[in-house]
Amino acid sequence: MEFEVVRCELVSLLHAMLLSLVLVVLALAAQIHAQRSATLVDFSASLGQLRPCLTRPANSSHIFYGVMFDAGSTGTRIHVYTFIRKNPEELPVLDNEVFHSIKPGLSAYADMPEMGAYTVSELLKVAKNTVPRLEWKRTPLVLKATAGLRLLPLEKAKALLEQVQDVFDESPFYIPDDSVSIMNGTNEGILAWVTVNFLTGHLHSKTRKTVGILDLGGGSTQITFLPKSKKTIQNSPAGYVARFHLFNLTYELYSHSYLGNGLMTARLAVLGALGNEGLEWKVFRSSCLPKKFSDDWSFGGHTYKVSGMVDGYAGYKLCYQEMLKVVKGVVNQPHELKDTGIFYAFSYYYDRAVDTGLIDGTRGGTLEVRDFKKSAKEVCNKMSKYRSVSPFLCMDMTYITCLLKDGFGFKENTLLQLTKKVNNVETSWALGATFNHFRNLNIH
Repeated sequence: MEFEVVRCELVSLLHAMLLSLVLVVLALAAQIHAQRSATLVDFSASLGQLRPCLTRPANSSHIFYGVMFDAGSTGTRIHVYTFIRKNPEELPVLDNEVFHSIKPGLSAYADMPEMGAYTVSELLKVAKNTVPRLEWKRTPLVLKATAGLRLLPLEKAKALLEQVQDVFDESPFYIPDDSVSIMNGTNEGILAWVTVNFLTGHLHSKTRKTVGILDLGGGSTQITFLPKSKKTIQNSPAGYVARFHLFNLTYELYSHSYLGNGLMTARLAVLGALGNEGLEWKVFRSSCLPKKFSDDWSFGGHTYKVSGMVDGYAGYKLCYQEMLKVVKGVVNQPHELKDTGIFYAFSYYYDRAVDTGLIDGTRGGTLEVRDFKKSAKEVCNKMSKYRSVSPFLCMDMTYITCLLKDGFGFKENTLLQLTKKVNNVETSWALGATFNHFRNLNIH
């Protein structure tokens, strides 16, 4: 009997100890959750004060993530950002970016929206492999589409976005409101400006000395800079000036996005193929292409037969005259650009400069506008030499030259910083858009 009593007492004691252990574990879990939640709220409120840093702190206990998809006209890219807050008394920092891309862009799947969404789901694996599983539910997932979808008929663009939304809804990440949408063209330029000036440290300068940005995509091109002269603001066309508040300062930027003036849509325009989709029998010709060149070329889900002038002439001068029709009178020229500071140029500006050997493909470099002109002349007058690189190289380089000179009105000695990354982070609007998600910039 005594043994039975002792046994019961031991069982009761063990039960009590086990219950206490469970309660302690639950309390610790609740405390950790509360700390994480408090840190997340604090991070969101302080994001406007982020500063770029690519060195991981020794004590990186508070780590947060953001996933941004850039659905462009020629490809879809995923940016996975890691932000770190070392302790509550220090500002959070941008620690790292993981970047991957896939071609073609979503617009190529206009008639196969499920396939377009599948490409997004494949890229989503990058986020799953980068963000720890325990952080998935608190990591926002956002996709912004640009010119490729802006150029599509509304119903087709909507069908693509709905399929992508389904992929997002089935993912384990946090899906905010308006997580899948088409970005306003002006915002695209402004957010790229925010990204570059943040990464170069200019947004933290009390002198407010900033750099302008030039972004050349497949379907559109953007220019954004902070004017030095009030006349630039006063004389700008309606809709070319945007204001927003960031880092305790109000910025008034000259910014515009030219839909249809991206590199690929410029090809269509100079060939006379823009708006002539479905004419499979027609051959579109240009003196910007090698005389004996003839092939099929696809963009935006359509295929075109293109050719050089077999019985005509080719070369820089003729090509430039064709390009003037695409640029002249379409692109506004701010007077201030004739005497301005350095501009950062990326996307196809960078890619074509690499293709022609103007800059190193890894390090980038600084060029003058005249360097594009000189290279365009060489490529166009020796098309056979560069045909293996791309039969469109003369057309592309001449368009870039014409856009810079007769479009925006840059002087030949204007400096352009050609770059793909700054501090290991892609120079695109994606980082600026991630800031915009966490802290509304109130662009208007």
